[in-house]
Amino acid sequence: MSIGRKAQAAARHTDRMSEFGTVCGGGIAGLPHTWLMPDPETALALRDDDAYADSIIAFVTASPTSYHAAAEVARRLDAVGLTAVDEREPWGADLPRRGYTRRGGAVIAWLLPERLEPRGGLRIVGAHTDSPALRLKPRAAMVRDGVQVLNVEVYGGPLLNSFLDRELGLAGCLTTYDGATHLVRTGPIARVAQVAPHLDRSVNDSLHLDKQAHLLPLWAITGGDAPGAATGGTADGAAATRPGPDAPEQYLCELAGIDPADLAFCDILTYPTEPPARFGRHGEFLASSRLDNLSSVHAALVALETLACGDAVAAPVVFVANDHEEVGSGSRTGAAGPFLQAVLGRLAGAMGAAGDAYAALLARSLCVSADAGHAAHPNYPQLHDPAVRPVLGGGPLLKINAQQRYATDAAAVAAWARACRAAAVPSQDFVSNNAVPCGTTIGPLTATRLGIPTVDVGQPLLSMHSQREMCALADGGGLARALHAYWLGA
Repeated sequence: MSIGRKAQAAARHTDRMSEFGTVCGGGIAGLPHTWLMPDPETALALRDDDAYADSIIAFVTASPTSYHAAAEVARRLDAVGLTAVDEREPWGADLPRRGYTRRGGAVIAWLLPERLEPRGGLRIVGAHTDSPALRLKPRAAMVRDGVQVLNVEVYGGPLLNSFLDRELGLAGCLTTYDGATHLVRTGPIARVAQVAPHLDRSVNDSLHLDKQAHLLPLWAITGGDAPGAATGGTADGAAATRPGPDAPEQYLCELAGIDPADLAFCDILTYPTEPPARFGRHGEFLASSRLDNLSSVHAALVALETLACGDAVAAPVVFVANDHEEVGSGSRTGAAGPFLQAVLGRLAGAMGAAGDAYAALLARSLCVSADAGHAAHPNYPQLHDPAVRPVLGGGPLLKINAQQRYATDAAAVAAWARACRAAAVPSQDFVSNNAVPCGTTIGPLTATRLGIPTVDVGQPLLSMHSQREMCALADGGGLARALHAYWLGA
């Protein structure tokens, strides 16, 4: 995708801020028995690093929150002929063979074969749409020393210092009393200012950030006492933190074309407004926010788009992008919730695999859990395993952990190895230093809920959970090609 077309795509996405509540409202429609011709740009993104870079830059730019990411996935699936299905309606035998359903910041898409092979199983890929951020608390405006700051709480486990001295936007979902939901996003509008070294001589030696006191973004000059806000204050600011007016909520309503009196709830997070950028001697690196885990969502999306524009699939293909992984996945849209299990049951029923046949179908299935991982850090070599040292540009990671923090098991590893070999993509192992325990993914949750053999993989990053992460572009393209080969049945 050219830079000009990329900018146009991002602009079109911004214009769709209020469509969140209607994208999946079209009900169930039959699938015409024709397949789209392969789209040159879609196919190119799978095999060309420059085209892949343009595609992921456009995707991340369009996806400041999980809500926006799910909407952008839906938009791109619409473009390759998948049909939106409302989960609130019955799904019968006329369920489209190429479709998707969306729930908040999560989306599940599928491509079904003409008929289910007797010994065939599902080929599932899972990822997550959310990333660490600062989330606005209710009645967020507070007045301190002549400026309005926003009262926020930390979402997930971010690298806190990466919020400092960076222009932030606000984005998320507004819900009105009638139940309608509206996407909204601003441009650069807020900033968490760091203290100068003149005022804190220890700041370069032992930076400590209090999550309540030091991470409040500035967003306006008050121009006088704001109604309901405290004036004056003590040296520690304690008396100056009484909530002021609901100015952020009102501003966001105006931006979305909503009467503030109709607002019932808002789920708003900060996002860094600096656009993604290629860098490096040969432009081989990408710096961006939210690579954990939009890098995996995008890789799976490119693979799915390419499949959707090609021949019919031989086995059922399923892509799930869950929300709330960064806070434990315990929600109706998270991997610990029932969303995927419910959709798989309905898909199986539409294919005539109910009851015992459904249990057998799951036992024959495979799942790839795709989530970003760590490359060995050249400045902190002691933090990684002394022998297993994955590198940027070395290919997707195969994640292994004795404590089952990753769900990788032998049956699924064999399928992943075949996929990488078929796609001519190098793969590299990841294990943690025994003294530095690793995080986890949606993989163990999905494997536990469904009993499906699962392998945990992902694109290696540096600066994970920073507001400016980095990766090698070749690894993202390799992940997409390996997922494509896996879905083709390698």
